[in-house]
Amino acid sequence: MNDRLERIENALLNSIPADDESIRTVLESMKYSLTAGGKRVRPVLVLEFAKLCGGTEEAAMPFACAIEMIHTYSLIHDDLPCMDNDDMRRGKPTNHKVFGEAAAVLGGDALLTLAFETALSEKAAALNGYEKCALAGRLLASCAGAEGMIGGQIIDIESEGKNAAIERLRLMDRLKTGALIKAACLLGCISAGADDVQKKAAEEYAACIGLAFQIVDDMLDVTSDEATLGKPIGSDAENEKSTYVSLLGLEKCRSLVAELTDEAKKSLSVFSGDTSFLSDFAETLRDRRK
Repeated sequence: MNDRLERIENALLNSIPADDESIRTVLESMKYSLTAGGKRVRPVLVLEFAKLCGGTEEAAMPFACAIEMIHTYSLIHDDLPCMDNDDMRRGKPTNHKVFGEAAAVLGGDALLTLAFETALSEKAAALNGYEKCALAGRLLASCAGAEGMIGGQIIDIESEGKNAAIERLRLMDRLKTGALIKAACLLGCISAGADDVQKKAAEEYAACIGLAFQIVDDMLDVTSDEATLGKPIGSDAENEKSTYVSLLGLEKCRSLVAELTDEAKKSLSVFSGDTSFLSDFAETLRDRRK
């Protein structure tokens, strides 16, 4: 895992355009957030599903970098004063606190467009073929757009100060968090040329760990501390957001996360290869403390 994370970090760093004095501010904004660390859940899933389905890490890496760029752009924008107005992210000042709001917006926009440039690059095409790159680009656009992550974000904003029903909360998280996790698993499948049965299993795994991931996030916002998380806690309550904790309570949330983790592990049974990494990964996400 540590070796893989190091390769991901190197690939992300190398994907940022070379220094250009005339646009240095936006390049520094991009680099600041993209290399700020994090769990790298999405790129790890891309690489592992590619491996499980008979593909290679080298071929899947452009797709892994692309999805992490989209995730990072979303965090930059999520932290803006017009959104969650957060001052800290991953233990560091948020992008707009360092570079200003305008540069943060543009840095996020630049990462979003760089994601597609990376997934559709000549290198990616040489490793995967143009058809797979086209499928990957379409999947990224769908999962990141209005019917995916952006749709979940607007539901989140419009739910502030309201008592959202559990069904609306599930929809929001399926889009806001789950869409990119689904994309990550399927990007690995696309790179490896997986069959429909494998893709369906990857989607099931993604749906389970995606929901579990968000429930744990809600729990940590109540039970953790700022030093551990690297960002403010209690923001959900402060913004009057309905969460799984506020609707179900902590004990029910823990039980639900355990059930989802077990379902995620069962979904891997269709694969003939070694699924121990993905099984352990689901448990790691279940047990995380930050």
